[in-house]
Amino acid sequence: MNAVFMTDRGKIRLHNEDNGGIFINQDGLRLAIVADGMGGHRAGDVASEMTVSHLKGFWEESSQIHTAEAAAAWLNNSILTVNKLLLEHSRKNLECDGMGTTIVAAICTRLFATVANIGDSRCYILNETGFKQMTEDHSLVNELVRSGQISREDAEHHPRKNVLLRALGTEEMVEMDIKTITFEEGDLLLLCSDGLSNKVNPAEMEEILNRNSELEEKAFELVNQANEYGGEDNITLAIVGYLDSEGR
Repeated sequence: MNAVFMTDRGKIRLHNEDNGGIFINQDGLRLAIVADGMGGHRAGDVASEMTVSHLKGFWEESSQIHTAEAAAAWLNNSILTVNKLLLEHSRKNLECDGMGTTIVAAICTRLFATVANIGDSRCYILNETGFKQMTEDHSLVNELVRSGQISREDAEHHPRKNVLLRALGTEEMVEMDIKTITFEEGDLLLLCSDGLSNKVNPAEMEEILNRNSELEEKAFELVNQANEYGGEDNITLAIVGYLDSEGR
């Protein structure tokens, strides 16, 4: 197993409100996280940093997560705990009122990968069947697409594209989606904030991920591509690769 995390402020934003990382628990399993913070007065970076910091701490103390059911339960319980901690912090600190964050997190083992998401940060899988998005955006525009009110093409330029229907830390109760897939030799998982997915289309992502290069170079090329297309938002990604027999 190999992994890389990368974040970039982009070309326009003064601050980076994204956060994330790749962390290892007591059994050597990897947890990859991408969180895209939101909120005035730089509260977004507080929300995303707190989320990643707490989940990192919980994960590094964890063990015995050997089944998909155990992984899903850990993600659900840990993310709900963080939701409460974010709400408490925002209520005690007026400058953080209204803060929140998206999250996409993946527990990766040599048998499976379990992914949880809230908001519009995404997870993609590249495997022998191709490249596809695993997660559904919890956004107004995606609901309009799902209900047939607008096309996917219209969604790309919709004026309310950034309106989220779910975020971590904004409500007492939050729902997340959790999925498990088989994770096999040669597969790659890509987690990213919308600073990447709004700029680099899936065909371009697939082409870069399929290159015969190190994960660090693939990550750099993805970030560089988003910046070349404008870089209006922070750009954050994590790639987890199940190494093949050649060590790629």
